[in-house]
Amino acid sequence: MTTHERLSRKTLGALPPESRPAIDPDALRPRIVHLGIGAFHRAHQAVYTEAAEARHSAGWGIVGVSQRSRTVVDALRPQDGLYSLTLREPDGPRTRVVGSVTDVLHATDDGERLTGLIASPDVTVITTTVTEKGYRRDPVGGGLALTDPQVLSDLAGAPVPATVVGQLATGLRARRHTGAPLSIAPCDNMADNGQAVRRLVLDFVAATSWSDRDRLLEWIDSSIAFPSTVVDRIVPATTAADLHAAEAALGLRDEGAVVGEPFTQWVLQDAFAADRPQWETAGAQLVPDVAPYQVMKLRLLNGSHSLLAYLGMAAGCRTVADVMDTPWGEPVVRAYATEVAQSLTSAADLDIPAYVDSLLARFGNHAMHHRTEQIAMDGSLKIPERWLAPLRDLRTAGHDTPVLATALAAWARYTRDERIDDPAADRLRQAWQHHQTDPVRELLRILGAPELAEDTPLVAEIDARLHAQDRGIEAGLSC
Repeated sequence: MTTHERLSRKTLGALPPESRPAIDPDALRPRIVHLGIGAFHRAHQAVYTEAAEARHSAGWGIVGVSQRSRTVVDALRPQDGLYSLTLREPDGPRTRVVGSVTDVLHATDDGERLTGLIASPDVTVITTTVTEKGYRRDPVGGGLALTDPQVLSDLAGAPVPATVVGQLATGLRARRHTGAPLSIAPCDNMADNGQAVRRLVLDFVAATSWSDRDRLLEWIDSSIAFPSTVVDRIVPATTAADLHAAEAALGLRDEGAVVGEPFTQWVLQDAFAADRPQWETAGAQLVPDVAPYQVMKLRLLNGSHSLLAYLGMAAGCRTVADVMDTPWGEPVVRAYATEVAQSLTSAADLDIPAYVDSLLARFGNHAMHHRTEQIAMDGSLKIPERWLAPLRDLRTAGHDTPVLATALAAWARYTRDERIDDPAADRLRQAWQHHQTDPVRELLRILGAPELAEDTPLVAEIDARLHAQDRGIEAGLSC
């Protein structure tokens, strides 16, 4: 295969016209800072921002910030922030370049510049996608994990904050001297994510020894908005084959290529403190309260996705679409949705049956190649909101929860695997090694659910379904 010239602003003219950005990247300036510029942001919020900019030309450029790896910086900086998005349509892929990212930083290597951007009045929006574990939350209380080593290092006055919350707090401290209001809109799968991040930032500031701590807390309360959001688009990890396909489609080499499904959704609480892009003209929904959308998405989409991942891995299914090809894939999703939907607060504009039908179509899209292994990662952080929240609601209301018990059994089975990818992996392994007669109770405690661990009928049901799954796999339940 011929190696092509690298994608950049200088080579945009070599792109096929249908693959070029919808806007002129040279007309943008830094107005949004995004913390956590992974594949999801590039396939979601950056696309909405570009589409809004194409309609209104207000100069909305994004400075993306990588939190850990330099891989995305090394991929995008030589390309002037440009990258391609390939939508995996069932009838074939569509690839084009997105131009809304103007620069890419590394959070610690470029810490001073990051603080300066957060402090700049020209920046009026900060968005984040750092996943649940990136916020360093206490899994029990939901506040800042003040015993976390990186949080402690930041609080002790590390020259460059290593945590997202430390970066936000440090930047806001510098911004207070300008008095400019700001909106911080988290875009991770956490219930009430705006208020959750607000609490973390306030917890961090309150735990510092800064001389202006109290004044900063008051200013954040009066001048900084934390609108909640709901984001949805399946974005699998980019593979070497995806990079080759993007290069073939573009005629240029793109080291930052991402792929995604055709479906996309963005719901934002209409509670911004300063100027923002007109995302609603690009298809986003601005609503007074995102909670009904958020809970439905977390419990139905994310919850069923996790269930398919754990059952699928046990059955040898490599992708979600492979699971949906089995005789049991669709019935499992429908049974799960029927059970969990009973925990949802009714809202007039939420069509739950249509939503479930859309999930089945999305999960069955073989063009996505969404790996079960990727979805199964970090279960100890995802499961509390996806499964335990509806489980508590349903059991309190007196409902049976056989499918959620099946889901927890599938996750428990996964935790026995030595290859488990989870921040609590060591504790999960110890649950099996040191609590061999009753490991399920200890696993529930690790999930931050001590009251469920004392629910003997529930524990017995999970344990029974775990053994049933073992027998099913041994009997040949597979893809």
